[in-house]
Order: sequence, then C-alpha cells, then structure tokens
Amino acid sequence: MTTTPVERDGRGLDPSFGGSLAYLLMNLPLGVFAFVWLVTLTASGLGTVVVWLGVPLLALLVLSVRGAARLERARVYALLDRFITLPYAALPDGTQRLRWKARLKDVTTWRDLVYLFLLFPLGIVEFVLVTTFWATSLGLAALPIYYRFLPGGVYRFPSDDFVWFTVDSTVGALPWAALGILFAALSVALTKALAGTHARLAAALLGPTSAQRRRLEASWDEAERMSAVGG
Repeated sequence: MTTTPVERDGRGLDPSFGGSLAYLLMNLPLGVFAFVWLVTLTASGLGTVVVWLGVPLLALLVLSVRGAARLERARVYALLDRFITLPYAALPDGTQRLRWKARLKDVTTWRDLVYLFLLFPLGIVEFVLVTTFWATSLGLAALPIYYRFLPGGVYRFPSDDFVWFTVDSTVGALPWAALGILFAALSVALTKALAGTHARLAAALLGPTSAQRRRLEASWDEAERMSAVGG
C-alpha cells in the first residue's frame, strides 16, 4: 500500500523548539477567544431557538467550529510539523436540509467542538508551566548581571522579609547561574514535550477515527486503481 497523508497523523519529527514555544504561548489567548465565542453562540442559540432566532446562531456555531478546527490543523502543521488529515464526510448532493443533517450527524463536528472547548483549560496549564519554567531559568541564569542593579546591590530570595539566600557578589551568583542554565535545558525539553503531547491530542480529536481512516485508505486505493486503469 502506498504511503498516504493519513498515515502521518500525529507522527513525524519532533517539533522544533521555536515552533513549540510559539504554539504553546498562543494556546491561551486562542483558547480564551474560542471558549467565549462558543459559549456565547451556544447559550444564545439554545436560548432563542424557540423563536427561530437561535437556528441561524446554531448554524453559525457549527460552521465556525469546523472552520476553527481547520485553522487549528493548519497551525499544528505550521508550528509543530504534524499533518492532520481532514476527516469530514463528503456532503451529499441535494437540499440544504440534507447537507445540514449530514454536518450534524458527522461525529467529526462534535469532536472539533470538544477540542476547541479543551483548548482553554489546556492553554492555561501550558502557559503557566512554560512561563514559570522559563522565568525561573532566565532569572537564575542572568543573576550575575542584574543583582547589582537591585536595591542595595543585593538579591534576596524569596523576599526581603523572608530570606532563604542572599546574593551580593558575582562569585556568589555563579552557582545560581549554573543552576539556571541547567533549568533552561529542562525548560527546552519541557516545552517540546508539552507541544508534542498537545499535537498528539490534536491528532486524536481533529484527525480521522480508525473507521474513518479505513474508509479514507480504501477510497485512495480505489482512486489509485482507477488511475492505473485509466493510464
């Protein structure tokens, strides 16, 4: 069987550090926006569906969910080098009623919705971990440079009132700078691990299920046979 894009879902090379960092820092603002948008449309649509005003709002919800999921697949590919095959079932020919019924019956629509809701809490956890680790790493690594510019030329951790250790010389700051460099290496590994884990989650929710994968592979095999016969 020839290699198809679906066989690369959620797998591939490790994401780059730059792409991983950019992706994780973007998740929180995008997650907040997605959460507010989805909750607003869902509440407004369900609350006004009895007077039919909610119908177009819920239709907009479905279209925006599928559109946002497409953008998220593109973002995962651009920043994390993970290709996620579009799993949507083909819309049937016929009336809009039939086409909308197909969209609502497609399990991919609801998996997209779950992923977009999860982006908010995941974004919070990822943002806190990344910023905490990197702030600690950079703060310790740069301590020999900036401690002299603090009040009194002394760095007291964690505060002036409750001191665990004091740094008042370059020599005294060097061990902490070495610890900061070690912590930076751990932060790089953490950043890439978080991004890789998120990419696998995205592939699991935004990619095809096992049944959809088999149907896609069967359709590609059929298309190759038809192409071979036609050639």
